[in-house]
Amino acid sequence: MTFENTLEFAKKLDASDALASYRNEFHYPQVNGKDVIYFTGNSLGLQPKRTQKFVDEVMKDWRELAVEGHFYADKPWWDYHERLAEGLGKVVGAKPKEVSVMNTLTVNLHLLMVSFYRPTEKRFKIICEEKAFPSDQYMLQSQVRYHGLNPEDAIVEVKKRDGEHAWRTEDIIQKINEVGDELALVLMGGVNYYNGQVLDMGAITKAGKGVGAYVGWDLAHGVGNIKLNLHDWDADFAAWCSYKYMNSGPGNASGVFVHEKHLGKEDIPRFEGWWGTKKETRFLMKPEFDPIETADAWQLSNPPILSIAPYLASLELFNEVGMDALIEKQKTIVAYLEYVLHEIDKEVESTFEIITPADRGCQLSVFLHGEGKSIFDYLMKKGVITDWREPNVIRLAPAPLYCSYEDMYRFGQILKEGIQSK
Repeated sequence: MTFENTLEFAKKLDASDALASYRNEFHYPQVNGKDVIYFTGNSLGLQPKRTQKFVDEVMKDWRELAVEGHFYADKPWWDYHERLAEGLGKVVGAKPKEVSVMNTLTVNLHLLMVSFYRPTEKRFKIICEEKAFPSDQYMLQSQVRYHGLNPEDAIVEVKKRDGEHAWRTEDIIQKINEVGDELALVLMGGVNYYNGQVLDMGAITKAGKGVGAYVGWDLAHGVGNIKLNLHDWDADFAAWCSYKYMNSGPGNASGVFVHEKHLGKEDIPRFEGWWGTKKETRFLMKPEFDPIETADAWQLSNPPILSIAPYLASLELFNEVGMDALIEKQKTIVAYLEYVLHEIDKEVESTFEIITPADRGCQLSVFLHGEGKSIFDYLMKKGVITDWREPNVIRLAPAPLYCSYEDMYRFGQILKEGIQSK
């Protein structure tokens, strides 16, 4: 497609967009009496309008049924989380029994590490990416120290090549093979939070398994954003938050994936609680743990219904649209945003350097050479909600469910005005 940086062309793209009507499914903050241009779905997704109904339903059941809501609500609370399994399986490329919803992301990564980081005297090293998200770094370091090991010895970071902004798959695989039979675990962010790069998770998983290691993925920036095939890739586990591209609300419940080959095993190391026991025997209060033969076995406590209700509301939207349709629009709208940036670059003295490689999802990370944080402040005052990372990177994530092509054009014009008004 040949793009044009004009309002008329942007409106033409919106008119032919099969997902354009879903924009009306969301609430938008307003600045200066207008809906914002929202580029931070990679941090917190907008609220779907239907969320209120799902939350109100739970509040009504709590008000009218109290404890009996566990069994007699329209959506009984004791198995409420199970309603997400099939839809989430489609989003992450898994069987329904391989997914569950519980806790929050870093909590779940810690719980999964109990099962899948089992260091021995010889095999104790973990491979992650250079400058992983800080929470992942802290989690890995604390897990290693818990086992009496030194993080400097046990954690191996794969670095980007000098002068490059993205990782090369061959470098990651080379490092996996280099560590070899000392490697216990590969645990990386499938989509990098800073540069927006999508790693070749299939190839990396295969390489890790090839040297006898477990392989897991932090998919905070992946779920609801890119095509995932966790089961077919043979990943051992994964975890993700639900409040970014999945629009479930601030700090909301996390999802987990555990490959079916690890399910139904009583001898797997795992921190356990009563909600991971089989439903048939849970209320018999038996002293022995009897694991559910699904990923629900990793649950500890009864699910937080008021957290999961917004997740179920948003997941309903994803199931209506389907990941294939979302990704089709994502590719086009991100390409149009990239085009707009290049066109504006020609009209201003500053230069823009897009550091996100072609393997990407919704996000473009852009160095604004010649600009400081004042341009970010200008954008925010004009109703463009973006994310700033030091020293001068702006992260732009046009989520296809609620961003329009006209948003991309208008952003370019506001960016140009901000630079030229200095």
